[in-house]
Amino acid sequence: MPRSGAVLLALVLALVVPAVADAAKPKRYLVSLGDSYAAGYQATGYGTGETTRNGFAYQVPQLAKARGYRLKLVNFGCGRETATLLLQRTAGCEQRAPGGPYYAGRTQIAAAEKFLRSHRGMLELITVSIGGNDVTACAAVPDPVACVGAAVPLLEQNVRATAQRLRAAAGDKPRIVGITYPDVLLGKWVGADADQALARLSVVAFRSLINPALVRAYAAGRGRLVDVTRATGAYGSLDELTTLPPYGAIPVPVARVCKLTYYCDVRDIHARTKGYRLIAKLVAKTLPRKQRR
Repeated sequence: MPRSGAVLLALVLALVVPAVADAAKPKRYLVSLGDSYAAGYQATGYGTGETTRNGFAYQVPQLAKARGYRLKLVNFGCGRETATLLLQRTAGCEQRAPGGPYYAGRTQIAAAEKFLRSHRGMLELITVSIGGNDVTACAAVPDPVACVGAAVPLLEQNVRATAQRLRAAAGDKPRIVGITYPDVLLGKWVGADADQALARLSVVAFRSLINPALVRAYAAGRGRLVDVTRATGAYGSLDELTTLPPYGAIPVPVARVCKLTYYCDVRDIHARTKGYRLIAKLVAKTLPRKQRR
């Protein structure tokens, strides 16, 4: 073979062999638990929607690939789940995550524990999205902050138990990452039923009550919380304005939640695909980059 041909062949092999080696590596598992955010629920109109593969858990594997990970998703998420129901509900899930396992007769936590124990050594990441439904009703009471304050101790207790049980089932190595939520109630700044006082109070509830409790709860299982509320701009100044059709001049944090969720449009708390992508990026960034060999 001419020298030039040998050099070309060597270059081709140098490119192909690592790719083949990467493809031959067994995938490790990303296990997702939680509520409708875990299940990828999205609105299709006022009061209507469905679980989709646009959720953050479905977007994490592709983002993780760029950091050197090959992840296979197993999604136990169930719409309408609360931190209490995750530990107690045994009825079949009516809003199951697309492609997720069927586990009627078991609680979500028990089903996840069984999978984790039987796949030890193959686990990379466990994500949990829970707690939003535990405080949702507080938006409709006269003193929402006091209502959230009263709900938070049980929420923290249940999420702590979940994190500890996941750690015990999975072992020491897999990362446990909890997520919090966009402050969708900032969207109450606009619309026919606008309530700007409630919008302001919602920020206090997240920053001072809900998120600190979740940080403590996940830490009990040697996990961490990614602050989606902060990342989606909720803690910014409500005096800084921007223009967003059809609402006109509104605070920047309000505009951000309008763009990332359906709340301003159809009063639905769930994220649009780009909102879920932002969450997926936060989760993926908890994985340290692997150096290619």
